[in-house]
Formats: sequence, C-alpha cells, structure tokens
Amino acid sequence: MTDNNIVDIDGNAISLDELIDVYKKSKSETSSENKAEVKRSNEQALKPYQAELIKLQQHLEDTNQKMIILFEGRDAAGKGGTIRRVTRYMNEKHYRIVALGKPTEEQKTQWFYQKYISHFPRGGEIVLFDRSWYNRAMVESVFGFCTKKEYDDFMKGVKGFEKDLTRQGIILIKLYFSVTKDEQARRFERRKTDPLRQWKLSEIDVQAQDRWDDFTETKYNMLKQTHSYNAPWTVIRSNEKQHARIESLKVILNSVNYSHRDEDLDYTLNPEVVISGAREIEIMDAQRSSSGKFIG
Repeated sequence: MTDNNIVDIDGNAISLDELIDVYKKSKSETSSENKAEVKRSNEQALKPYQAELIKLQQHLEDTNQKMIILFEGRDAAGKGGTIRRVTRYMNEKHYRIVALGKPTEEQKTQWFYQKYISHFPRGGEIVLFDRSWYNRAMVESVFGFCTKKEYDDFMKGVKGFEKDLTRQGIILIKLYFSVTKDEQARRFERRKTDPLRQWKLSEIDVQAQDRWDDFTETKYNMLKQTHSYNAPWTVIRSNEKQHARIESLKVILNSVNYSHRDEDLDYTLNPEVVISGAREIEIMDAQRSSSGKFIG
C-alpha cells in the first residue's frame, strides 16, 4: 500500500513531515543570513560618519572645548543604541556616558542640578547623558516622583541654566527620540521574549503604554517651554533605528566647524527624520487643532 505521506526524491523515501522540517530550517537560516547582512550593511553605512566623529573629538581636544549631548525620549525610543554608535570608535579617554539612577537621600537635599554638574565635561571632552535633568520634566512629572512646585521651578529655570552653560562656551546638543505607540509596544514585546533584552524592561516601561497620552502632553509642554535659541531641541523620528542613528550622527557633526572635514560626505539632514523643536511644536499644535488631541 502506498503511503501518501511518503515521497520519493532521487530514490530516497522521505516523509512530508521531514520535508516540511527541512524547508522551515532552510527558510529560518536564509532569514537569519538576510538579517545579518542588513545589519552589516547598516553598520558599514555609519562608519564614514563615525570616522568624522573622531575628527570632531580631536578638534574639541585641540581647542579645549566642551560638549554635552542629551539623549531624551520615551522608553525604547532607541537612545541607547544610538549612543553606542556615536561612541563606538571614539577615543575613550575623551568621552563619558552618564546614566544616573534615581537620586539618593543626600542628593534629594541638594540643588537639583548638582548631581548632573558633577559629571560635566572638562576641556576637550564630550559627555553623553542617557537621560538628563529633563527627567524632571518627563518621567518624574508623569509618575509623581516630584512635587508640582519642583516641576514648576524646573520649567521656569532650565532655560536660564542652559543659557548660562552655552554662554560659558559649552556646546549643548539636545536630542529627543520620538517613537510611535505601536512601535514602542513592539519593542517592549521583544524585550519580554528575548532573554538578552529582558534586563531593559523596567516597571516604568510596563506602564509606559498606559500612560502614553500623559507622556505626550508632558513632551509638548517640555518642548514648548524649554526650546530656545541658545539650547534648541532636535527631534529624531526613531521608528527606523538605522535612519535615526545616522541622522543623529549628522546632527552632532553639524554642530561644530571642525578641522579636516570630509566634504564628500552628505551631511544634509533628512527632514522626515530630523525635526526642529519649533517645528515639532507646530505639528503638535496642528494635530490638536484638527482632532482635539495630540497624535504622539
């Protein structure tokens, strides 16, 4: 009797289940190879700009200038991955990444900016803040980790604080990474299921989707009240991580007129990815006028 689940291939009897397993394995391997190839290609595309960052870093050292870069935005918006690409080939003696935890009891009694100022750059150094004093305007405000007076005092005083920093010659770059609600949910789900990423998922992350509208309102107020000529915000649309990373590198490179710049590189910013803080406020105002609420 012929078994309909058995097929003959070059004289070998193979079951359909075996064929299906071979097909699935082959498809999985092909998919993995394609993903690896895309990742290699993406990393190669960043390298010319990463080489320019080394020149910028050398220029800051030669001129004894200081740079601070703030990386702000929602959870899972791509801040950490971008920071890693920015610093990957830099001289580690002349940059620091600062990611502060919640304040200690002693820090709670200090001037609010004190814990940040202690990490400010020396001459010739870049400091990258993975979240900064704007915690008070975002996470602390949304979750009630600060009082209304503390929030109001911060919002009234931060522009003056930053104006003083830039007046003293510090190059201050403020990046806000903007991700959509659906994309944030997808990234959170990946963190839940990937053992290499589970450490990234915090209790705050779990609540981020439920508090989406609160964060959006707080983002709007922050941009509107703290975007200034001396310390403007640059919004990075970060649903596409590769685009966000390469455009962030361009923003940093365009902030300084450094020596030996490679003029053959394209430093033009993609307007679909890089939005000025002022323009983002206009977009959000238009959203609220047309639909009665912000989209994101």
